[in-house]
Amino acid sequence: MSRDRDWRTRRCVVVIPAFNEQRDIATVVREVRRVSGFPVLVVDDCSTDDTVRLARTAGAEVIPLSQQLGAWGAIQTGLRHACRRGYRFALTMDADGQHEAAWIERLFEPVIKGEADVSIGCCVRRGSRLRKVAWILLKAASGLKMEDITSGFRVYNRRAMELLSNREATLLEYQDVGVLVLLRNAGLHLVDVDVTMLPRTSGTSRVYHSWLVVAYYMAHTLLLGFSKRRVRR
Repeated sequence: MSRDRDWRTRRCVVVIPAFNEQRDIATVVREVRRVSGFPVLVVDDCSTDDTVRLARTAGAEVIPLSQQLGAWGAIQTGLRHACRRGYRFALTMDADGQHEAAWIERLFEPVIKGEADVSIGCCVRRGSRLRKVAWILLKAASGLKMEDITSGFRVYNRRAMELLSNREATLLEYQDVGVLVLLRNAGLHLVDVDVTMLPRTSGTSRVYHSWLVVAYYMAHTLLLGFSKRRVRR
């Protein structure tokens, strides 16, 4: 990448939603700051452990939410904060250590070059059989072409950040199908970027940890996908 497109010189903030991530949050924050030099904003979703203190000690700015909003609500809070602060780009990633900071530069490249409004870190190998079945159904319902539609490892440009900060996006419950469909239907260009992801070292997925939660998630997201799908004439 040429010097005038150096990703490190871009006005970007890294937004990390966190809920009870005291085991990994400090390591994640330090590694992001070491690799990118970007400011890190941790949006704490009412953790009951030591997440807030450890994130601040590691060098992150922390927004502690007064009520639990879920991962998407925390991310949207971070994006709104980034827009108010005048950031041109926002990178979102998980707090549990699955997303590697080493891939940040590659994830930024298509957005900085103007080839995309949003880039999504894609790692289909990480998917369990259940997750892959869910991906197939959700893509069929929504018409999305992205390979890894549940990945939260993303880079948004300013246009995408502003769109996702609005009231319509507040109605969404999850960060995957609803967010991607909203971006697509607004005419934004989304691309996959192949990355590797590490196994979760602690905790469990908020969506895939029980059949009851999965059933609710699938019913909610399939209905949303069908309702927002573009009809091709």
